[in-house]
Amino acid sequence: MDRATMIAQLKTRRSDKRDALDAILADAKRSKGMTTGQRTMFDSLEAEVRAFSDRISELEEQQRMNDAAAPMAARYAPGAAARNNNTGVSNMPTASARVTEPGPYRPDGAHSWFGDMYAARSGDYAAADRLRRASETRSATGVTTGAGSGGAFIPPKYLVDQWIALARPGRPTADLLAPMPMPTGTNQVSIPKIATGSSVASQATELTAISQTDITTSSVTAPVVTLAGQQVISVQELQQSPGAIDQVVMSDLAQQYGQVLNSQVLNGAGTGNTIKGLINQSGITSLTWTNGTPAVTGANGLWGNLANLIAQLHAARFAPPTAIIMAPRRWAWIAAAVDSQFRPLVNPEATSVNVIGTSGDVASVGYVGKIMGIPVIADASIPTNLGAGTNQDVILILRASDVMLWEGVAGGTEPRIEAFEQPFAGSLGVLFRVYNFAAMASRYPQSIGVITGTGLVSPSF
Repeated sequence: MDRATMIAQLKTRRSDKRDALDAILADAKRSKGMTTGQRTMFDSLEAEVRAFSDRISELEEQQRMNDAAAPMAARYAPGAAARNNNTGVSNMPTASARVTEPGPYRPDGAHSWFGDMYAARSGDYAAADRLRRASETRSATGVTTGAGSGGAFIPPKYLVDQWIALARPGRPTADLLAPMPMPTGTNQVSIPKIATGSSVASQATELTAISQTDITTSSVTAPVVTLAGQQVISVQELQQSPGAIDQVVMSDLAQQYGQVLNSQVLNGAGTGNTIKGLINQSGITSLTWTNGTPAVTGANGLWGNLANLIAQLHAARFAPPTAIIMAPRRWAWIAAAVDSQFRPLVNPEATSVNVIGTSGDVASVGYVGKIMGIPVIADASIPTNLGAGTNQDVILILRASDVMLWEGVAGGTEPRIEAFEQPFAGSLGVLFRVYNFAAMASRYPQSIGVITGTGLVSPSF
């Protein structure tokens, strides 16, 4: 994508944000004041407009500088004076010519991004230049970040890709939710919600008043929490080892981040800088399954309770659930169930046998099959120590698109990575710090269903 296209896209996005601001102002004028939710949303949009404007100005200045330098660069570029011996046509590049080169950091490259972060702080100009070029390359693809203290740079793309890929095995539920980039300049996110809606009724007679009920609005807010980790690496490791140290450190931090985030998405208490998880949300649809000898089928079995909760979700949300989430042990128990003829109730695909579900991927976490046509996700972060006997798990059934998960730093979706030589300078160590912001909220908590109770004690096989 060239710079002109980027500028045009940014201007379009800025215009969309300004339209949203105008809409809030118009609504506030009609209502003779802003609600708390509208004020929060207005401040967030205003910050985004300023960020877009700053980035547009920066790109336009770069474009002006490039345009001014293009004739000189074309004149003195290597090979500009070379001529084809047969035609006499000059090989001088035009002003629109582009020279491409691979980025300074690659999985198989000679330079370590972590190592260069340390070296740049020690006065290595070549390392600083590589970091600058890598950051400019990332920025040109739409990634933006504010200048941070402590040697913060934009990570190379292959490390960010690795972060995303390696975080996912530990976060199957988080990956189901609607992903949102973290807004800037706020410690909480807020989304508008209609509290009471309009009314429609039959008109009594011609030319008589028709039904009218003014809608009222509210907002759903969620605190922005910080998830962070750090690693101390010796200078010897940074300077004497190949670039693989980047991947080792990043993969370890990514896996831990994914597991912690996913655990909070499911069961966070919402206190002490934690996300309020799906299980603990207010207004969810709950069902208690009480059974001293639980079974998959039969009277008061799991099958009937699943159908009961699904029916309640349909009635509460008027839209179907999209996922059933359970502990791996619960899916194994269901998959082990057989009928009176010892035929399995879960089969790879529907056959002449009456099956309650079909199996999908053989996986420890993630998609494992379907029940009642709804995908089943096994998630090892489901707690298994609940209830009076501390031996119960839970089953969630939800419409995942109703729940929004914000992640990122500086208005993006990526983590911030920084390097600090102090306080480990005396032992030849460098501290690398990774952090990310996250928040979760749902406008329709009634579309989140949870089954709890003694029917979900540790399964017997």
